[in-house]
Amino acid sequence: MLLRALRRATTTTAAASAAASSTLTKPPHFHLSTSRLFSANTTKANLTKAKKSKSKSDGKDRAEELQVTDTEFFVKQDEELRRRQLAEDENNPALDVGPNGRPLFTSTSSISLLSKKDACSYMKFSVEELNKVLPEGLPMGMVKEFEESSRSALLIRQSFLDLRDNFRRAVDPSLLVGSKGSKVRKQIVLDGPVSCGKSIALALLVHWAREEGWLVLYVPSGQEWTHGGFFYKNPQTGLWDTPVQAANILQDFSKYNESLLKKLKCNTLDPIPLGEGAGVGWPKGIDKMQISEDSTLYDLVQAGINNSHAAVGVLVRLRKELSDVKDIPVLIAIDQYNSWFTFSEYEEPVTVRSCRPVHARELATVNAFRSMLHENDMMVGAFSHSTAVGKLRQELPDVPTDARINFPRYNLDEAASVCHYYLRFAKLNL
Repeated sequence: MLLRALRRATTTTAAASAAASSTLTKPPHFHLSTSRLFSANTTKANLTKAKKSKSKSDGKDRAEELQVTDTEFFVKQDEELRRRQLAEDENNPALDVGPNGRPLFTSTSSISLLSKKDACSYMKFSVEELNKVLPEGLPMGMVKEFEESSRSALLIRQSFLDLRDNFRRAVDPSLLVGSKGSKVRKQIVLDGPVSCGKSIALALLVHWAREEGWLVLYVPSGQEWTHGGFFYKNPQTGLWDTPVQAANILQDFSKYNESLLKKLKCNTLDPIPLGEGAGVGWPKGIDKMQISEDSTLYDLVQAGINNSHAAVGVLVRLRKELSDVKDIPVLIAIDQYNSWFTFSEYEEPVTVRSCRPVHARELATVNAFRSMLHENDMMVGAFSHSTAVGKLRQELPDVPTDARINFPRYNLDEAASVCHYYLRFAKLNL
């Protein structure tokens, strides 16, 4: 609510500035009276009146269209001016003032180096660098924040630092000595109110883990696993295969992790069962794909990307392989995790006139990755209320009872920083 009010205030300021700059006169109102023609034959006088009425109506539409276009032009001009002013502010340290005279922006250059003193301050990011570290896609909340503030900076919250430090201690037990922090959890589900920052915190956690050299499977939209594409019921497993989604997931996974995947050998060499490909039916003459002894995880992933029949089987096998990696830390991060506990978009015909909705757990890909009951695996999921899943019960299947934590809204100190951050943009428009 606080962000929405501040954003509305800055938008109103920009619109008012644009309206004041516009010098077009408001077109006069035309009062048109219509009459119904009862005569079977249209007279010349009636045709002349109709043409005049149409001409007046067209003129009014063109004037209104011109006025709207003019307003949009001045709004864009105002936004461009604001961007230039913000760029100039980067070199003016006198403007870097937050609540109680503290700096509004942190000087820390890495998420790994952030400490408690950096909480309630903003950290500047490069959009180009974010797209490089998170090639799977940025969360919509982060994109919206950048667009509305005209600056690529994010608030560093203590709740995120606690989340990061939890996984830091999970990997390095020596950090637990003398620590008075909360219990270390390897599996966490982020729940909380709408737009409280869960997705942004998850993306920052992935950014930090990749900075540290971890192997991270990041899914910015878990709902995409349950919607769209081809779906087939596999008679061998009784689950539903979604080869299009499986290939896309493997491709996203390899974008950032390619160098790490090439260093990791496959631990399981059992043949991978093939399934029905996307729009190409079942494979002919072969039902399994062999795995050679010298295969790496990169080879495995590429096989799933290049062979539609193997995509689902490879993704399911990848889940087991990730559990077996011991050389480097592995993190599985799923946004919109709550969409895996409800029905998918798919339906199974039951009779000629009825269909049965297919639950997400019946999809082979979701079935392989949903569980958090792997004791040594690190996994974090974030609920998203934008998916219209509805409220889920407190205890979820395949999730430890203590994994679900509440991600809070802004506290008073964070709200003060947000006010300073957004109100300074409004001042630039005055």
